[in-house]
Amino acid sequence: MTVSTVVPDNVPSTLLPPEVQLKDILKTLPKECFQKDLRKAWTAAFVNILMVGLGYLSLAIAPWFLLPVTWIFTGTALTGFFVIGHDCGHRSFAKRRWVNDLVGHLFMAPLIYPFHSWRILHNHHHNHTNKMDVDNAWQPLRPELYAGLGWLGQWGYQALRGRFWWLASIAHWGALHLNPENFEGKDRQKVKLSVLVVLGFGAIAFPLLLATTGIWGFVKFWLLPWLVFHFWMSTFTLVHHTAPDIDFQEPGQWNAARAQLSGTVHCEYPLWVEFLCHHINVHVPHHISTAIPSYNLRIAHRSLKENWDHYLYECHFSWSLMQQITDQCHLYHPEQCYQSFKEFHGEE
Repeated sequence: MTVSTVVPDNVPSTLLPPEVQLKDILKTLPKECFQKDLRKAWTAAFVNILMVGLGYLSLAIAPWFLLPVTWIFTGTALTGFFVIGHDCGHRSFAKRRWVNDLVGHLFMAPLIYPFHSWRILHNHHHNHTNKMDVDNAWQPLRPELYAGLGWLGQWGYQALRGRFWWLASIAHWGALHLNPENFEGKDRQKVKLSVLVVLGFGAIAFPLLLATTGIWGFVKFWLLPWLVFHFWMSTFTLVHHTAPDIDFQEPGQWNAARAQLSGTVHCEYPLWVEFLCHHINVHVPHHISTAIPSYNLRIAHRSLKENWDHYLYECHFSWSLMQQITDQCHLYHPEQCYQSFKEFHGEE
């Protein structure tokens, strides 16, 4: 294993026995974890709308030297919009599918995120978490594939796995979510609808914003909060399954229970981030079952701590943590989990 420079709060002290299955873990969770509470769901949605509104009001009246603070706040609140849509995508927001689809589209449209394309790709990630060559979220390249990219491809990959990790979700969004041709059958029609929704939102909102506030207004009120949103999207999704001692498994050796329980990271962020983003980083129970609504994640995690603590990976967010991940977690290595760019080019 690569030597870790950040000591996590808790690391798996032993490997999960291969005979343990996800259903065995699910049986230990209290039933209340899976219960939808419409009052809690809609309260979270309305509070989130108020927080985004407060952010935009602050942007409108704040002096120039406070704009960075208001951009961070507004962009983080917009990330909460995505988490509401995330619950809708997993059908854990409302009991009726059409309500989930409607709310999901409404909350993701301002982020220019097509709801159905994200939902389909994200469910694929849940079904194949940390499965090499199959998972579609932050999968490390095999060294031989990286070697064949050429200097430009290697430079781009190094940037997105290094200090420019915060731009990676924009690349993922642009490459995979906006093209219906990436999907097949009935999924393609649903994706076309979602793409039309975000294009329609952009066709109305962007010209209106430009006409009333100019280019600076577009940058101030939409682009910079959107970049903050993508900073959190990139950061959350990277940290969810990445550490120097969390491996991607070969498809033939992949164990679902191990990947979801021990290959998923519980990371605590500052309280204001947790509040605005609906505790989505209490992530291990979400991978045990996507049916758990976001407002029940902490209840479920406490249960996992009581019954499966030896197999959990927990840490706190810090810049040191991000430095460790972006310095070490680059290329796939079958024994050491990851190989860094320095190690690869040194060996080369």
